Amino acid sequence: MSGRLRLIAHLDMDAFYASVELLRRPELRGQPVVIGGGRRGTEEGAFTTLREYVGRGVATTATYEARALGVHSGMGLMKAARLAPDAIRLPADFDAYRRYSRLFKEAVATIAPCIEDRGIDEIYIDLTDVDPPGEVARDTAIPDADARALARSIKDAVRAATGLSSSIGLAPNKLLAKIASELDKPDGLTLISLPDLPVRIWPLPPRKINGIGPKAAAKLDALGIRTIGDLAHADPAWLVEQFGRHYGAWMHDVAHGRDERPVVTHSEPKSISRETTLDRDLSATRDRAQLTEIFTDLCLHVADDLRSAGYAGRTIGLKLRYDNFKTVTRDQTIEAPTQDGPTIRRAAGECLKRVPLDRRIRLLGVRVGALVPIGEVGAVVADDPDPTPSLF
Repeated sequence: MSGRLRLIAHLDMDAFYASVELLRRPELRGQPVVIGGGRRGTEEGAFTTLREYVGRGVATTATYEARALGVHSGMGLMKAARLAPDAIRLPADFDAYRRYSRLFKEAVATIAPCIEDRGIDEIYIDLTDVDPPGEVARDTAIPDADARALARSIKDAVRAATGLSSSIGLAPNKLLAKIASELDKPDGLTLISLPDLPVRIWPLPPRKINGIGPKAAAKLDALGIRTIGDLAHADPAWLVEQFGRHYGAWMHDVAHGRDERPVVTHSEPKSISRETTLDRDLSATRDRAQLTEIFTDLCLHVADDLRSAGYAGRTIGLKLRYDNFKTVTRDQTIEAPTQDGPTIRRAAGECLKRVPLDRRIRLLGVRVGALVPIGEVGAVVADDPDPTPSLF
């Protein structure tokens, strides 16, 4: 690596799921659209509005027009319907989202290969040693104009590959880059340096710092710390007294824009899972056929995810939440790693036998852990032609 000052980018796709849907349904552009809930009423291109929705689904994302009406990710769709009853509701299509995710990351890698994958719609990029298009290599820091040109070339490559817009933040570290990417959405390009902190960062609420969650933010507010600037000017010893040695010291550092974390280009996943909150509570006896279909579908989708990611796993897990919100989990370790759907279904079914099914079910989930790359697997467990039946 050269002696350049670090230049880190955080790229975040704009309203990603909704934007993918609008590529397929351009007639909905400019309208409030919410993604979430089941697929009923949306077959063959038929659209429904939120006022017609009945169930417990949550908004996966929303267009900026819907966000302007108060709808946000994670909001219950019934609540969203009260805020924006005429908003269009579309079901989620995660296969399409994963396909577009792969496309935008491949496009970025052609320009800047040092990428940290942070999920389906965001990445960190180390641009320290990447030169803007047409520039000769240099040992000094990239001037602001060239850094912006480099970021623009990345955004253009993403749009050319996907037809989607993205927002990118540039900064000396991951902490500030992530904050910067949120400042000028959608289609933003924001450069933040340490001298910009008092004007651009300190007026923001502490919740904007990745790592300060709702509980910590509420405690800070109760203590009179309502901006990142307030946090930066707080006595470090007092922060340690209030939040503990590690977290209090970390708060002081991040409020001053300090973050030495590297861009991590590869990390092994611990598990791959799928879960769904049911539109209504289902009974293991009266709704057995419906639960069987949902449960089997989850297992097959986890198998698809394993194959796409190139992993197999030995520990099959079940997650179940009852109508009283009590959650139970069960695991079973099989003889050899698998990425086979029926095998996962059979093992998850064995887990199901170990949980009581006397209450109605609110949520179902399936997980595969103890993962190994498929290239390191000697024998992958495959389908048994006579699987053991489960309770549903």
